[in-house]
Amino acid sequence: MYTRTQTRPVFVKGLQLGGNNKVYIQSMTTTQTKDVAATVAQIHALERAGCEIVRVACLTMDDAKAIGKIKKQITIPIVADIHYNASYALEAIKQGVDKIRLNPANIGDPEGVKQVVLAAKDAKIPIRIGVNSGSFKSHENIVEQMLEYAQTNIDLLTSLDFHDIVLSFKSTILRHVLEVNRLAAERWPYPLHIGMTEAGTMISGSVKNAIGIGNLLLDELGNTIRVSITVDPVEEIKVCKEILKNFDLYDAPTIIACPTCGRLQYDMFKVVNEVEDRIQHLKKKITIAVMGCSVNGPGESKLADIGIAGGKGEVLLYKYGKVIRKVPEHEAVDVLVAEIESMQ
Repeated sequence: MYTRTQTRPVFVKGLQLGGNNKVYIQSMTTTQTKDVAATVAQIHALERAGCEIVRVACLTMDDAKAIGKIKKQITIPIVADIHYNASYALEAIKQGVDKIRLNPANIGDPEGVKQVVLAAKDAKIPIRIGVNSGSFKSHENIVEQMLEYAQTNIDLLTSLDFHDIVLSFKSTILRHVLEVNRLAAERWPYPLHIGMTEAGTMISGSVKNAIGIGNLLLDELGNTIRVSITVDPVEEIKVCKEILKNFDLYDAPTIIACPTCGRLQYDMFKVVNEVEDRIQHLKKKITIAVMGCSVNGPGESKLADIGIAGGKGEVLLYKYGKVIRKVPEHEAVDVLVAEIESMQ
């Protein structure tokens, strides 16, 4: 099996996908790409949240032509999502896109796909072959169909001496995602983009993605991930980070918090949510405890790098296992965040 460290390196605007243990966080804008201002604003929000590669939809030629203007205003790599019309991919490449995502099945123009491949080769940008179970008329033996389709397109690209290939296999059915990605990793040395498709709402989608992506990460598969859920894409990034943190694949703070009970004497829900929002931008591998009472709180806080344990109208601030001071409840968030930001 080709694990993520054994896959063929592919470069996306300087980012190395494959041949290392890095897993990049990816998302997709929900704006009309031709609306440059709105698209740039959303990409900036995604980048602040931790997105490292962003995909935009090219539904029209105007969308493709907008990529050049967008690139001038962002720093992370941009991927053009192409369906139905190969000319949009050609224009996106002309505009300097960093990667192309193709679903050749719905383009239906072999010559057009060939032109895209040759243009990408000249531009030295990779192509992600996107294989989605929803593109097939029959779902009988769907995993084998997906693999056969991938092989057909890999053969086309390699026949044109194109090898900067990324593969993705997505389905709404979790077991299919696990099976097809594991089999793909047995067959081909290309980086894998992993995730579910049409996974659902914040709760159901996050759970399904965590199970699917988590199982593949345990297999040491996946070079980029996207958590597809029906919410603001910034929320996707938060879930991605939480998944990767649990596999030591992303440096970010981890918050531990008690489930609360009748012993709670301060507004812990407000405090923990405010703290989480205010530390999203940090890339520090530290553990923060936000605890609710004097029974378990002090012990749990001592095990964290920094934390608070609540009392009535005040909290105790802990740092590296020692009490630093008492803090009034209304100052708890500001004091805790300031201490976190000052930590190395």
